[in-house]
Amino acid sequence: MTNMSQTMETEEDLLTLLHIKFYHPQQHCKGFYGLLPLGTRSRHSADDPLRLGRDAQACTYSLADPKVSRKQLALNAYRTPKSPDMLFSIQNLSQRGGLSVNGSSLGYLERMDLPDKALIRFLEYEMLIVRESGEAKTSFEVDMEVLTVPPSRETCTCVPGRAPVMDTGMVDQNTAWPEETEETLICYSN
Repeated sequence: MTNMSQTMETEEDLLTLLHIKFYHPQQHCKGFYGLLPLGTRSRHSADDPLRLGRDAQACTYSLADPKVSRKQLALNAYRTPKSPDMLFSIQNLSQRGGLSVNGSSLGYLERMDLPDKALIRFLEYEMLIVRESGEAKTSFEVDMEVLTVPPSRETCTCVPGRAPVMDTGMVDQNTAWPEETEETLICYSN
């Protein structure tokens, strides 16, 4: 018979917490986040991947956006022999679209370790994921919120491929700029 204290965590154990903050330039007029548990902490088993996508049956969390893949991405908890911390990796589950982590691109089924603070981009979404360490070994918590400004602005994360504007205010014409809609420009001008 297994000792219950070995398999179950006590309430005193401090759970690792993932703060997941979302932003989309058209979020004010679309119900993208209606299926997410915003403002409440959710507890998850560390041995189950946390999936995000459009399919509410196949994913832990779903976005109500037809452009999002059925399964967009997965976060997997893991531990290493050299650290007591619960760490996470991210995997791109979308065959249709790219995903980037702090500017590094991930192709379909590619995965990488998630740093303690990561800016995830796919489609027009930006997600800022911040990990707070805990002592618990079998589960972690997730806290979700929607940001009013892009986390790339909040964290001063540069967009790869953007050239700095020179003192003259001129920009190199060969520089690839991300597409901005009129709505995006209106939001930024406030």
